[in-house]
Amino acid sequence: MFFYSRGGQHAADNPAGVIRRALGEALVPYYPLAGRLREVDERKLVVVCTGEGVLFVEADADVRLAELEAAADGLAPPFPCVDQLLPDVEGFGGVLNCPLLLIQVTRLLCGGFVSALWFNHTICDAIGINQFLSAVAELARGLTAAPTVTPPWSRELLEARDPPRPSFPHPEFDAVPPPPPPLGDMVTRTFTFGLSEVNAIRTKGLPPSLRDTATTFEVLTAALWRARTAALELSPEEDVRLVFICNVRGLPELGLPAGYYGNAVVSAAVLATSGGLLACSLGDAVELVHKAKATVTAEYVRSSVDMLALRGRPRVAMSNMFIVSDNRRTGFYGVDFGWGVPVFAGPSCAMLWGSFILAVRNGDGEDAAALPIMLPRPAMDRFALEVERLVKG
Repeated sequence: MFFYSRGGQHAADNPAGVIRRALGEALVPYYPLAGRLREVDERKLVVVCTGEGVLFVEADADVRLAELEAAADGLAPPFPCVDQLLPDVEGFGGVLNCPLLLIQVTRLLCGGFVSALWFNHTICDAIGINQFLSAVAELARGLTAAPTVTPPWSRELLEARDPPRPSFPHPEFDAVPPPPPPLGDMVTRTFTFGLSEVNAIRTKGLPPSLRDTATTFEVLTAALWRARTAALELSPEEDVRLVFICNVRGLPELGLPAGYYGNAVVSAAVLATSGGLLACSLGDAVELVHKAKATVTAEYVRSSVDMLALRGRPRVAMSNMFIVSDNRRTGFYGVDFGWGVPVFAGPSCAMLWGSFILAVRNGDGEDAAALPIMLPRPAMDRFALEVERLVKG
């Protein structure tokens, strides 16, 4: 979801018309996005470049940006009217044989607008789709005749080895029974952590040796994994999994070219028992996260790809899983179609089994990290108390 206020070089223009034109121009170099996915032998996915295009919806809403901001408690998930700002359009939403991208531009009464999109995650990761949207934004502003970043396909660089030979354990894909559907009323809340809250967690929960070296990601991920596990009141002997998404574009051994817009991410995992996780200190949990991050080498990436090929694209082990995806460095806040940078840019909802880390500004206007969480209502109440204890002691 991208929320824009009125202003910028295109303030008097129709945002839907500007973005639609630029979208068509961007799809020339990004032509695979205008095709369709097919499944061939051994469940291999391929793109057939049919040129059928993407879905584009133009809409008007009788609300102002300030009203949406007030209803969403400062523009954070859950958003009001999300099913109208990002609708479930017939013929879209599957993986195979359907459009790979849906964009809806909704004009607001105040002159601002919302640009919302669905995209097929088998084609792009968050950085990849942001690269495409940045190309659309460049063309919308008339800066160039073609995107400044050339988009190579190059998907063969991340194919499995022959023969595949996984060399690491991958507990995030363990064959465990799927969890039962959540019971009761599910609620979403976004928890925001500014510098003062993160420093409070460091001071109260970490030993001196980690206070200055642990990253904000490590601190928040470890702390909220423990808080969520406590809130769910699991049996002490039950396994719990922390899974987080790692961008691997910076690993030179992989040879990924500049402008690569496919999925250049792997999942790292930590496996523990509920009782063991809650019995250890926050510092111990941070060390587990740090160690898992350190395992993500080029060989780990190759192992991940080989494992997926050998096991026929297995599903992630969802049982007692907490998955975290850090979206703060995706570049979403730089997508300027000519109305200035967005007021909010990021995922439209919380994940059922995890959370995104979003870049926001807190009530004092300072840079902060926001994490939308979805839990059954009683567990959410307990989770909020755990978070309060983390920050206030």
